[in-house]
Amino acid sequence: MPSHLSVAYFTMEIGLESAIPTYAGGLGMLAADLMRSCADTKVNAACVTGCWRYGYLHQELHPDGTQSYSEVPWKPEDHLTRRPETVTVQVEGRTVNVGCWELQLKGRHGTIPLYFLDTNLPENSTADRDITKSLYGGDNAMRIRQEIVLGIGGVRMLRALGYSTIDNFHLNEGHCAFLTLELLRERGFQDEAVRPSCTFTTHTPVQAGHDRFPYDLAWRIAGDQLPWHIKKLAGDDVLSMTRLAMSLSHKTLGVSRIHAAVSRQLLGDPAVDYITNGIHHLQWASAEMQALFDKRIPGWRGHPALLAAHCRDLADEELWAAHQAGKVRLIEAVNAQSGARFLNDRLTIVSARRIVPYKRPELLYENIDRLREVAKGKLQIIHAGNAHPHDPFSQDVIRHIIERSRELKGAVDIAYLPNYNPDLARLLVAGADVWLNTPTRLHEASGTSGMKACLNGALNLSTLDGWWAEGYEIDPEAGWRIGPLVETLSDDDTRKADAEDLYTQIQYEVIPEYEYPGRARWIRRMKRAIGLIGTFSSQRAVEEYVAKAWMNRE
Repeated sequence: MPSHLSVAYFTMEIGLESAIPTYAGGLGMLAADLMRSCADTKVNAACVTGCWRYGYLHQELHPDGTQSYSEVPWKPEDHLTRRPETVTVQVEGRTVNVGCWELQLKGRHGTIPLYFLDTNLPENSTADRDITKSLYGGDNAMRIRQEIVLGIGGVRMLRALGYSTIDNFHLNEGHCAFLTLELLRERGFQDEAVRPSCTFTTHTPVQAGHDRFPYDLAWRIAGDQLPWHIKKLAGDDVLSMTRLAMSLSHKTLGVSRIHAAVSRQLLGDPAVDYITNGIHHLQWASAEMQALFDKRIPGWRGHPALLAAHCRDLADEELWAAHQAGKVRLIEAVNAQSGARFLNDRLTIVSARRIVPYKRPELLYENIDRLREVAKGKLQIIHAGNAHPHDPFSQDVIRHIIERSRELKGAVDIAYLPNYNPDLARLLVAGADVWLNTPTRLHEASGTSGMKACLNGALNLSTLDGWWAEGYEIDPEAGWRIGPLVETLSDDDTRKADAEDLYTQIQYEVIPEYEYPGRARWIRRMKRAIGLIGTFSSQRAVEEYVAKAWMNRE
């Protein structure tokens, strides 16, 4: 029976694989990669999350560009093991029973347990069984219910599972902040007894992205689980989950250098530090790239930093062949799904992100005539990304891109692939020549999709924000930046200037480099892109968490 944990990692979502759809986006993908690296390096950790019956939604694209969405059914019993333990939490004065499923995540040198909390139990009412039905589903009241189950129920479940001593509770976003209230209860409501045991990571660079609940609603749902001094901890006017997490954590971390600077200003705390995100190198390298690294960079599996030290040892022809194998698979999938006629030897730009305004998904189409002039039959573009079914902006973006693909027919081939999930992501990052990312500056907390593309030899073409500001600083030959080095006076001016710079980069830098005889210059850049993952791995991130936060109480 376990008794001690070094780290209990709490996260609302985790994106392990497409068949376990308990995720919605990048937050879940990151959590999975960090847990894989914990298992690889034998960190004494466990993960607590929700057993969401409906997280990821299946996307269907129609010929006119409209979309429909359906829930993805899955059976936890096909992938997880039911634990016998149950605990209870109070919701609106009712006792809600919380069960648990377990998955043992195996790494290179260790295994860590993942615990999925579940209220879909026969002893609960129908309404309470639905608390763990839909990830981020429902209104504020449902969100509070879900976060009570995750935070308070999660701590109680760990105790029921036998973990009497836990050194550090990691809060992956503010959704988990109610766990601090259970620790307060356990420790005599002494703030100073809780704070050294908690670490908080924020991923949100805009105020609207932080959970904030009216106190009358919070008191109605959580009752006396909220301590007498909740306003001191979570804010006077509304219950801010971010403020609660910061108040009872010994360290608050952003997920990139720029994000930390933004968060210090946004959250009013000059002590916000950062650990830049990373990716799990074994999860995201294609089979051909893994074979090549095994041959030319022995030891990279256990020590991804070797990719930085030895990326130049890769033979040009072998690297090109490994990348082309992934590209051929991608082009075959595009042509099969869309009826397009993409070519294996044509420069392929991929843009695959969750559709939200700050990512500026239509920046590439700001000036259709300019794009037509740039493309001239020399490139093909693949888009992927899911829109929330109740978000008209994101749905319109996809429809507009499909309309643009018709307008630009003959000048540039464009395809939109539905269902951007981990399986499709692996296909895209393995086959892209260029990974396009266009967020508004200071709005991308970190981003990790561009890292996954780098690992497979793709070159980033991105706004200098999030992780890419750090990556480009390390090696500007690993890709290109978007954004002229001039002052702009408005959002419209910035968008137009960034769009023109994007076209200029593609026309005068990217296409000529790709078409340079012999591919030697392009392959040299590919090696340098791969080298970046010596820094941007989740193993490095986990090592930083251990040194900076999990084992350091200062």
